[in-house]
Amino acid sequence: MLNFELYNPVNYIFGKNQIEKLSKLVPANAKILLAYGGGSIFKNGIYNQVTAALKDFEIVEFGGIEPNPRFETLMKAVEIVKSEKIDFILAVGGGSV
Repeated sequence: MLNFELYNPVNYIFGKNQIEKLSKLVPANAKILLAYGGGSIFKNGIYNQVTAALKDFEIVEFGGIEPNPRFETLMKAVEIVKSEKIDFILAVGGGSV
């Protein structure tokens, strides 16, 4: 077995009015990848709330993530992170995101 270390900082934010905290959680001057699934983020108004809360940040969108994402979908996200020099990934939505 190979020796390794895994550092996986994840911060889950749930509850009413939690979107307002986003601008304080994202590091200053970070370029954000906004990852989301289907259309519910638009139907329920969350998209507008998130983009308004992060209006001072540069956001690159990666939408349409399917339930139980395929490897190819994840690799597309990796390509975007590398090519766009993303500093922060913000996943908005359900468990598959």
